[in-house]
Amino acid sequence: METLWTPPADAWSTSRLGRLLGELGSFTDYEQAWRWSVEHLEEFWAGLWRHFDVISHAPYESVLASHAMPGAVWFPGARLNYAEHALRGDDSGELVVIARSQTRGPVDLTRAELRDQVARAAAGLRRLGVGPGDRVAAYLPNIPETLVAFLATASLGAIWSSCAPEFGTRSVVDRFGQIEPTVLLVVDGYRYGDRDIDKTADVAAIRAELPTVRTTVAVPYLRAAIGDMTWDELLADHEPLVFEAVPFDHPLYVLYSSGTTGLPKAIVHGHGGITVEHLKQLGTMKDIGPGDRFFWFSTTGWMMWNLAISGLLVGSAVVLYDGNPGWPGLSALWSLAEETGTTWFGGSAAFFVACRRAGLEPGSTFDLAAIRAVGSTGSPLPPDGFRWVYEAVKGDVLLSPSSGGTDVCTAFVGGSMLTPVVAGEIACRYLGAKVEAFDEEGRSLVNQVGELVITEPMPSMPVGFWGDTGGSKYRAAYFEDYPGVWRHGDWITITDRGSAVITGRSDATLNRGGVRLGTAELYSVVEGVGGVADSLVIHLEDPGGGSGELLLFVVLDHEADFEAVQAAVKAALRAELSPRHVPDTMVAVRAIPRTLSGKKLEVPVKRILQGVPAEEAASRGALVDPTALDDFVALAAPRPGG
Repeated sequence: METLWTPPADAWSTSRLGRLLGELGSFTDYEQAWRWSVEHLEEFWAGLWRHFDVISHAPYESVLASHAMPGAVWFPGARLNYAEHALRGDDSGELVVIARSQTRGPVDLTRAELRDQVARAAAGLRRLGVGPGDRVAAYLPNIPETLVAFLATASLGAIWSSCAPEFGTRSVVDRFGQIEPTVLLVVDGYRYGDRDIDKTADVAAIRAELPTVRTTVAVPYLRAAIGDMTWDELLADHEPLVFEAVPFDHPLYVLYSSGTTGLPKAIVHGHGGITVEHLKQLGTMKDIGPGDRFFWFSTTGWMMWNLAISGLLVGSAVVLYDGNPGWPGLSALWSLAEETGTTWFGGSAAFFVACRRAGLEPGSTFDLAAIRAVGSTGSPLPPDGFRWVYEAVKGDVLLSPSSGGTDVCTAFVGGSMLTPVVAGEIACRYLGAKVEAFDEEGRSLVNQVGELVITEPMPSMPVGFWGDTGGSKYRAAYFEDYPGVWRHGDWITITDRGSAVITGRSDATLNRGGVRLGTAELYSVVEGVGGVADSLVIHLEDPGGGSGELLLFVVLDHEADFEAVQAAVKAALRAELSPRHVPDTMVAVRAIPRTLSGKKLEVPVKRILQGVPAEEAASRGALVDPTALDDFVALAAPRPGG
């Protein structure tokens, strides 16, 4: 166990998490507090509600009227609005939105300016007939206009949904077509690094396939004027900002599953669940509040955008960025952090690993004195990634790798100001989230790999899936394997110290000779071998009960010799893992298919290799490189059963 950071001696009195726990009871350590929080859900969430002074226009009748999963009923009777919480607070002239872009110059907004724009946008949407329950969809990048439009939509009790402009036309229609929006917000294009990306044809195609859209509002961003109305026309009138008080479970926004296996699930999140969960997540577990500048690199098609902008809920400024994070080099985001005075810096594990591999030392290159915490998500951060942050970024930051999902729009596990940072581990289970590792019989495991499950309800579990009358798809997605228990689809180990290790998706796990291994561990070894730029591993089971076939696909660094790399990879796997995990076949491919949020398509590629048509296995429009599936399609053609 390699401890890289320990909480300050006064953390219980100076951290926001420590102060909350001081109000809730007398605890000797974090693990005790966590256990109390999941065994006394009503007391915990009622205490959190008081701590953050949640604004409700009607009192709640109880905290948790039903514990059933699915079907838990939270805070019945309460009437509130997410946008009212995001926009409350005095305006001292300090910035609350700090936006940078590769397409245009800087845009900064104070709270008063943000309120004014939200009020104008809400007035414009009302003129277009938008009211409670109507859907507003956005094909917009991570810019202030997107944030303004979202808050305006929420203030009206209407329902928001967004896709990043990087998404292909079919992916957007597959998502927005399900919810039938009446207003569509778009951009004409954007600049990604040194390339201009024209989206006018895509916008026209999307608009043609969304017959319910009455008005298209265009944000002029690259160069063209498109749509029925411009952004300035939408904001032409000012009316007093009024917040529609809605029930706790009234839909706030619709997020989508990755779209890698058929039509994306349209996941509905409620005003109340998101408000209280994000207050907890950001205001205590991440220790964010007034004076902070919170940044997490994300596009508007990833749930991390929804979480990042919730920094407004706890009084933090939010830093928005639209552009290529690797242009003109991997230092771009670190330069952004210096320029904006970012205090909380979040990115993907893949980004930090790439920085380490490139030999970056941002702590020496840039003034990062303001940064006090670094967050990582998207995939497991390997131990070397932990060490790199402390050696090359800053030695005294809180490193908080976390794991959760679009399904709950939050993290289940992560770091905190009260728990030490150990290389390769996620520090703790988050308050109010009863995370356990289950074996196949539903028994809780400690110090063993098991299915990540949630055995008590959380407020931000989905209201449901859009159009899922009766809830059968929702139940099938999470509750079929362990009735009454949420199965998330990850392998997790809970240590006897309360920390956690995520080892990949449970439905993509390798099982060779009875030994289970998460793919993240294998990638850590393979991608540590010189000459390997990226990799993907698939295990094809033998219907006859044999050991099956383990396939390893690699992307080679420029001019690397495949035979030499293959020998080195096999030797490393044999030495660092086990002989069982040396691949039967190793293949060089041009690219590894990844979603726009950076996740590898393990399960869809496996299905393609098993003979499922690529169009059914994955949505190309949801990929960073839509052609990345081509090599796997070609390999599948002659395979038995293909």
